[in-house]
Amino acid sequence: MNGLKLALIGATGLVGRTMLEVMEELALPVDELLPAASGQSVGKEVEFQGRKWTIQSVEDVLAARPQVALFSAGGDVSKRWAPEFAKAGITVVDNSSAWRMDSNCPLVVPEVNGDAIGSADRIIANPNCTTMQLVMVLKPLHEAYRIQRGVVSTYQSITGTGKAAIVQLESERAGASVEAPVYPHPIDLNCLPHCDVFGDNGYTREEMKVWNETKKILGDEEVHMSCTAVRVPVMGGHSESVYLEFERPFELQHVRQKLADFPGVVVVDEPAQNQYPMPRTAEGKNDVFVGRIRRDLANERGLHLWIVADNLRKGAATNTVQIAQYLHEQGRWA
Repeated sequence: MNGLKLALIGATGLVGRTMLEVMEELALPVDELLPAASGQSVGKEVEFQGRKWTIQSVEDVLAARPQVALFSAGGDVSKRWAPEFAKAGITVVDNSSAWRMDSNCPLVVPEVNGDAIGSADRIIANPNCTTMQLVMVLKPLHEAYRIQRGVVSTYQSITGTGKAAIVQLESERAGASVEAPVYPHPIDLNCLPHCDVFGDNGYTREEMKVWNETKKILGDEEVHMSCTAVRVPVMGGHSESVYLEFERPFELQHVRQKLADFPGVVVVDEPAQNQYPMPRTAEGKNDVFVGRIRRDLANERGLHLWIVADNLRKGAATNTVQIAQYLHEQGRWA
């Protein structure tokens, strides 16, 4: 198979820059990179594979007809341009929320449901970062024991909000005034149970993404995952405290083995030796880490878990690149 002609829309953002790193690490075969960004970045350069590549406009990148376009420039850009790329026969892997719940677009985590991508699909959606690391753990457990319901409490890194959130945290820690804060309250030395906007039902959009996307990815409308999403002053990744109730009985040793055998999941579960997943140790890694695995005290078929992943990696950039890698290995552009 020949190398790819690949477009990266949003090449200068936090996730876009991470995608460049991940493409090199995973050795995605790219012969020609077409980076695009906002007008103020056009003409600047990004580095990839030891070369400098000039940032272009989205229009120019579309005219160059790449085989695949990775989008990470926000929902508005994706809604405007992804259909145009798709009409031109270009496969789009979109990291925004724009297409996730569209019935015509598969919502994909390759290890979980890569086979959901049809040969005619041209817009493939990347799940929300919180959902993504969650379903990596849910998939093998649902297959083995069948999940009836679950409760998730998240502890989400400020990097999920973007550059402005990092500036706000660093300014607060330096005792400087914060211009145009992205959060309604200080984030340093604080926790905000407020990720995205609140809906009429009292849940935020982030929390509803977990409810809706989990069902679509697992292909089961009976998997009910209620969520409380919390923003914390952490840089390295998202953490999740997860409680699951199963239809079938389970043994903890079997649970650990099922998780350890699943690709992309690493079990770190020796609490007596202070070994458990943390954002500091997950940062910069592509895997999903799980620990604190224990049976519920009141329900024999209830299980508690602690899940951590770098939200810029597996939660966004890595999964996007893995989708492109999966399609390449399936021979889409042969």
